[in-house]
Amino acid sequence: QVQLVESGGGLVQPGESVRLSCAASGNINSIYTMGWDRQAPGGQREYVAAITVGGIATYTDSVKGRFTISRDIGKNTAYLEMNNLKPEDTARYYCNASTWRGEDYWGQGTQVTVSS
Repeated sequence: QVQLVESGGGLVQPGESVRLSCAASGNINSIYTMGWDRQAPGGQREYVAAITVGGIATYTDSVKGRFTISRDIGKNTAYLEMNNLKPEDTARYYCNASTWRGEDYWGQGTQVTVSS
């Protein structure tokens, strides 16, 4: 089992930055990929970014050049640095972890609201 706890969300103005954190615990040695999805009010959950244990990162097109995902293996934590935020980035952001055995785990999410 893997447990994930997100933090770092909040209310920001357009153009500002926020860093989300996702702390993993439990069977952390089984984790291969960590990433972030988001779900806007009334919308479907969508993929945002992911990073492998080897540091290979991928992003959805709408956040490329603005968001950066990183991972501190020693701290069992993944981060999502979000710059130049837009109102359409408003969503609840969920951390996920995928294991070598193909299991998927999710956190409870953290809300990010971008509004002037």
